[in-house]
Amino acid sequence: MNTREERFEAMLRDILNQYDSTVRKMDSLKAESKNKSVTFRQLLSSKLTLQNILAIYKTYGLIDENGNFPSD
Repeated sequence: MNTREERFEAMLRDILNQYDSTVRKMDSLKAESKNKSVTFRQLLSSKLTLQNILAIYKTYGLIDENGNFPSD
């Protein structure tokens, strides 16, 4: 069974991966000049939500400015 800390770290890694994936998809759409499409706007909304979550993690020192786990 996973500990609470292990589950939290798995969730945090997933959010970081979702953020990176969203940014890559947005960059791809920008390269295709599709930055006004519905898909791009949905991705932008997701990116902003994920950024807000990550900002809270940074505030509490759970990740550093680069999105990495700080060394204890």
